[in-house]
Amino acid sequence: MALYSWVQRGWRCGQTWAPLLGGGYRELSATQARQLLGRRFNLLLQQKCGFRKAPRKVEPRRSDTGSSGEAYKRSALIPPLEETVFYPSPYPVRTLLKPFFFTVGFTGCAFGSAAIWQYESLKSRVQSYFDGIKADWLDSIRPQKEGNLRKEINKWWNSLSDGQRTVTGIIAANALVFCLWRVPSLHRTMIRYFTSNPASKVLCSPMLLSTFSHFSLFHMAANMYVLWSFSTSIVNILGQEQFVAVYLSAGVISNFVSYVCKVATGRYGPSLGASGAIMTVLAAVCTKIPEGRLAIIFLPVFTFTAGNALKAIIAMDTAGMILGWKFFDHAAHLGGALFGIWYITYGHELIWKNREPLVKIWHEIRTNGPKKGGGSK
Repeated sequence: MALYSWVQRGWRCGQTWAPLLGGGYRELSATQARQLLGRRFNLLLQQKCGFRKAPRKVEPRRSDTGSSGEAYKRSALIPPLEETVFYPSPYPVRTLLKPFFFTVGFTGCAFGSAAIWQYESLKSRVQSYFDGIKADWLDSIRPQKEGNLRKEINKWWNSLSDGQRTVTGIIAANALVFCLWRVPSLHRTMIRYFTSNPASKVLCSPMLLSTFSHFSLFHMAANMYVLWSFSTSIVNILGQEQFVAVYLSAGVISNFVSYVCKVATGRYGPSLGASGAIMTVLAAVCTKIPEGRLAIIFLPVFTFTAGNALKAIIAMDTAGMILGWKFFDHAAHLGGALFGIWYITYGHELIWKNREPLVKIWHEIRTNGPKKGGGSK
């Protein structure tokens, strides 16, 4: 076999065969070489030359080291991406410009919309006060139907706290997106718009949409359980409108932090899930009520303070981001936790308590907008 390999290399490169065959110093053609080697080596030579190297498949562009596909199959929480090709920018810093402006603009719009929503909610609450009294009176004199499904649903809905009613819509949206992941024909669309990746052609909208996206049932169930558990506390602290603004902004901000980390380290890959936004909720509650007692769902016997839990989570995510752990997007977790701490400590005073000028402008538009002539009272 060694002689065969030497002969093959000489034949391919057009070198002389004399040193290999030991018979003179003249160049032999391929036909002469086969005749000298005999039928046995001729068969081996034909077999070797008959198999051509298969063309290399186009693989997703990635900067991680390791075997092919490892960067995108690093977690069971992420959908399979064998057929998806990403396009990292040759200028990574420029990749962050659009996501940065989108993050700033979306956060401003979220809090502005929440301020207007609160204004309209208070206004409609006053107007519907007497309508509610009338509806209660009609229900008291109207004969009640036994086994009415609508009545049971209303009874269940009224038994929920304000926070639980607020997050019910968020949980329903996550469940709907989870069902869309089960449709094979939608996989390309879901990967394009419901996973965030700085190497993707679509950068901005997935920063929000991926907050409602889960590929794994366990991932979604764990996140929604934590959100449901902390919903009452966070809504009591912030209020319904402010909580929705913080939650949506946290999803975008945590994804932007993930973008920055991926571009800085070159570890491109898709991310999805509400973990970044939920980390903001958890960090905000733990910062506001550090002496509160928490427990792990599978180990309810062991309890610990909220402050210690927050420190442990931040330490774990910091280590995971530095060491490159791939099961979770630790940069997004850390970004969400830091945003929650900052908002409870400083953001509430800087943003929410300065909403009065916007509310006054909206009040003027609502009051004087329909009138012709533009006169003021």
